[in-house]
Amino acid sequence: MIPVPTELAVLTVPAFKDNYLWLIHDGVHAAVVDPGDAEPILAALQANGLTLTAILLTHHHADHIGGVTRLLEHSNVPVFGPRNDGIAVVNHPVGAGDTVEVPGLALGLAVLDVPGHTKGHIAYVRQDAGAHWLFCGDTLFGGGCGRLFEGTPAQMMASLAKLAALPDDTLVYCAHEYTLSNLRFAEALEPGNRALQLRIANDSQLRGTHLPTIPSTIAIEKATNPFLRTREPAIIGSLTAAGRLAPGADQVTVFAALREWKNVF
Repeated sequence: MIPVPTELAVLTVPAFKDNYLWLIHDGVHAAVVDPGDAEPILAALQANGLTLTAILLTHHHADHIGGVTRLLEHSNVPVFGPRNDGIAVVNHPVGAGDTVEVPGLALGLAVLDVPGHTKGHIAYVRQDAGAHWLFCGDTLFGGGCGRLFEGTPAQMMASLAKLAALPDDTLVYCAHEYTLSNLRFAEALEPGNRALQLRIANDSQLRGTHLPTIPSTIAIEKATNPFLRTREPAIIGSLTAAGRLAPGADQVTVFAALREWKNVF
């Protein structure tokens, strides 16, 4: 009997120490996002009876692209990825304004340029009647954001603003389980934030039973993620009290001070 496709879903595939690889599937076909390791993806495909039809990449770091060659040996599928991030295996380069019609799936993903973590980093957004999804690689994390390895604070701040402008119910599928560490930093900055306290309690319970804290939502991130809250007086006050910010600093300076403090927190 030929399998009948079902509604689209996203399967969480843990890898390495704290990576999440994502399989978007309809019960028959699947596309993988940022396969840093091929073996867990091949195992998940087999366990769920799925056929790989596409690979989607957000940026060039090895823990996001390391499994691509092995997957291509298994399935000759198109590789979508950033136009300007130097990934040799990408044969369908995309950038801001493009839409990826994912082969084998009734799914279109809008592409956003989100430089900061790397110069050419992109994100994929599903915005249709079915659901709102964001696959953002290492740009936005649960309670945090990526390190600025190649971009500037101004670039990352602008990239995060694009993501924060997505609908509140957008599910945030980032690539790492960094949430509790990020929330400890957020709590030091904004100890009176009730939404943050509730999130810490909830996500601590999830991790206590080895469940992922991801996906979160854009609404949750806007309420609790300090990198989306650089105008909050409590956060500015904490930076100033710690000697990391001069009074009257502009928003990019606030963001840069936040990122620099998080790097050593």
